[in-house]
Amino acid sequence: MAARRIAYALALCCAITGAAWGQDRPLSAIDWLRDEVATDPLPPLDEPATSVGAGSETIEVKPLDAPSKDAVGLLPPSRTGLPPALWGGSDPAELVRLLAAAQGGTVPAMRDLLMVLLLAEARPPEGTGAGAGTGVDTGQTLFLARIDTLIEMGALDRAQALLDRAGADTAETFARWLDVSLLTGDEAGACQALVRAPDLAPSLASRIFCLAREGDWEAAALTLDTARALQALSGVEDAILERYLFPEMFEEAPPLTPPSVPSPLLFRLFEVAAEPIPTTLLPLAYAPSDLRPAAGWKAQIEAAERLARAGVIEANRLMGLYTARQPAASGGVWDRVAAVQALDAALSQGTTGDIDAAMAPAWEVLAQASLEPVFAALFATRLSAVQQDLSPQAAELAFEAGLLSADYQTLAAAYTTSEARARFLKGVASGDLTGLVPPDAVAAAVADGFAAIGPPPRLAPILAQGNLGEAILHAVVAGHQGGRGDLEKLAEAIAFLRAVGLDQAARRLALDVMVLGVTP
Repeated sequence: MAARRIAYALALCCAITGAAWGQDRPLSAIDWLRDEVATDPLPPLDEPATSVGAGSETIEVKPLDAPSKDAVGLLPPSRTGLPPALWGGSDPAELVRLLAAAQGGTVPAMRDLLMVLLLAEARPPEGTGAGAGTGVDTGQTLFLARIDTLIEMGALDRAQALLDRAGADTAETFARWLDVSLLTGDEAGACQALVRAPDLAPSLASRIFCLAREGDWEAAALTLDTARALQALSGVEDAILERYLFPEMFEEAPPLTPPSVPSPLLFRLFEVAAEPIPTTLLPLAYAPSDLRPAAGWKAQIEAAERLARAGVIEANRLMGLYTARQPAASGGVWDRVAAVQALDAALSQGTTGDIDAAMAPAWEVLAQASLEPVFAALFATRLSAVQQDLSPQAAELAFEAGLLSADYQTLAAAYTTSEARARFLKGVASGDLTGLVPPDAVAAAVADGFAAIGPPPRLAPILAQGNLGEAILHAVVAGHQGGRGDLEKLAEAIAFLRAVGLDQAARRLALDVMVLGVTP
C-alpha cells in the first residue's frame, strides 16, 4: 500500500509539472469564473547554437477533415433565415468583442436576436482554423465565445446542448462543460470523463473533486496532499476540499467564509459541504441552480424571475411557480405572486369588472421588477378576448401589453383607436407608418429608421464585405443603446434590420422601446 501511494504521488507530480499543466490556457468559462493555477515557466537553456542561419517553422497538427467547432449550432439556416455564410470573413477577435458588448442589454427584441446568432448553425469565419497560418488553431474561438455568452446570460441548457453537439474534447471546451455541469449540479458525466482523461482537468482542485465524486477517495486525498506541496490551491480551495473529503473532522467547526464570487467548483463544493452560497447577488449563471426542487419556493421564484427578465426561460415556467401555492407573506416577490394569481383567477372565472380591477396591479408590480414581457406572454392573448368589454384604461393597457407579445401584429390589428400614439404603435406593428405623425422623440427616431433607404453608412462597408453576422451584432449593440436613450442609434438599428430583411426584429425593437420606455 505504501509503495502504491508513493508511486501514485510521483506519477501525479510528473503529470502536473509536465507541459500539459504549464500551458497558458483558459481554465473556466468566463473571466469571473476563472480560477487559474499559476505555474512558472522553465528557464531557457543556456546552450550554444548548433548551426548558423538555420530556422524552424511552426508545425500545425490537425486531424484531416476535422470540423471546426465554430460551425456547430442548434438552429439550421432553414429555421433562422440566416445564410450559411453568416460570419463571412470576419475577424473572430472582433466577433468576440461584439458578443461581449451585445450582452446585458434590456431590449427584449435584441436579446432574442442575439440568442438566434448564438445558436445559429453557420460556416466558421473564413481564414480561421489550424490552416490560417497563425500556428494556433482558432477553429473554436467563436464557439468558445458563444458558449461564454450563453453562460453569462444564464442559458446553461443551451450552452450544454452546444457542448454536447460539438464535443468537449479540448481543454477549453472541457473546462466550460465542467463549469456548466457544476452550476447545474449534474456533474456526473463531466467527472467521469475527467477521471478517464485527467489531462483535461482544468485545475488540481477539479481533479480532486471529481476523483472523490467518483469514489476514489484515496487518490483524491493523495492529490490534495500533492497540490498542497506544489502550492497549487488557494486557501479557500484547500479548506473546502478538506471538508469535502473528511467531513467527520469538521462536524463542530464554524462555517467557512465563502468568496464574494466563487468559481463554479467552489460554488458546488460549498453546496455539497452543506454550506450553500445564496445566488441572489451572484452573476446570472448561478441562478439556474435555484430552479432545482431542493431550493425553497421563494428562491425558485426569484431565480426564475431573474432568468425570465434575461429572456432565457419561458414565461410559463415562471407562471407555474407563481401559481404553485398561496403567497406566504406580503411585499416583494409575494406581491407579484398575489397579483398574478388574482389576474389569472379573474380571467378564468371572474367578471369583466374583476379583470379590470386585477389588471393594473399585476402590470404595476411586474413592471417594477422589469417583467413586462412576462405579463405580455402570460396574459396578452387572454386579455384580447375580452378587450372590447374592458374600461378604456384597461383596454389600452391590454393593447400595449399585446405589443410586447409574440402575437403583436394580430393583437394590434384588432384594437380600434383614434388616439395618436396608439395609432402610431399600430402602424409600427403593421410595418407601415404612411400618414402617421410621430407623437414624441422616440417615435420620431423610429420613423427615421423606417424611412431610411438601405443600410446605415456605418454598417454598409461591413455588409459589402459579406460579414452579415458581424453587422447584425453591431445592430444589436445599437438597439440596446437605443433602449438606453441614444435615439440616433435606435434609428440606425431599425434601418439596418429592415435593410437586411429582419423586419420583424426591427418592428419588435421599435415597439419594445416605445412601450417600455428608455432606460438611461
